Amino acid sequence: MTPAVDQLKKAKQDFQLLEYKSDPQQANFGQASAEKLGLAEELVFKTLVACDDSNPKNMVVAIVPVSGQLDLKALAKAASIKKMRMAEVPIAERTTGYVKGGISPFGQKKRLPTFIDSSAEQFAEVVVSAGKRGLSLQLKASVLQTVLGAQFAKLSQ
Repeated sequence: MTPAVDQLKKAKQDFQLLEYKSDPQQANFGQASAEKLGLAEELVFKTLVACDDSNPKNMVVAIVPVSGQLDLKALAKAASIKKMRMAEVPIAERTTGYVKGGISPFGQKKRLPTFIDSSAEQFAEVVVSAGKRGLSLQLKASVLQTVLGAQFAKLSQ
């Protein structure tokens, strides 16, 4: 399995694995996964890596619904960083150990401060990447918060 699944099993958390056929040429992996799984885009969350604009080695993870866009100003405020930008894809991949379109918030090579869009709290369960394209995890948002030591904040626009 993936490091994400391993971390959840080790933490003895409840989750469900969801599989679908992924297209590597897909431009928007999050929306495609929602479509293929037959779920509303508000329930499917993407995992994004952002960094401090003045110190790119200072990175954080943002978990936001695929139906919205990450508000970098809101993330910066939540992370107490002056200004943030998206991390470059090769750096995000190297830091997390996952490839674009399959970055999971769980089982990352380097544990980063993590923030979850507060919209996740309104749903019984949400879906995030399980660590590879075509594999997702369905779980309670509280599991994200507990296992990752994450904070909820309004992050999407």
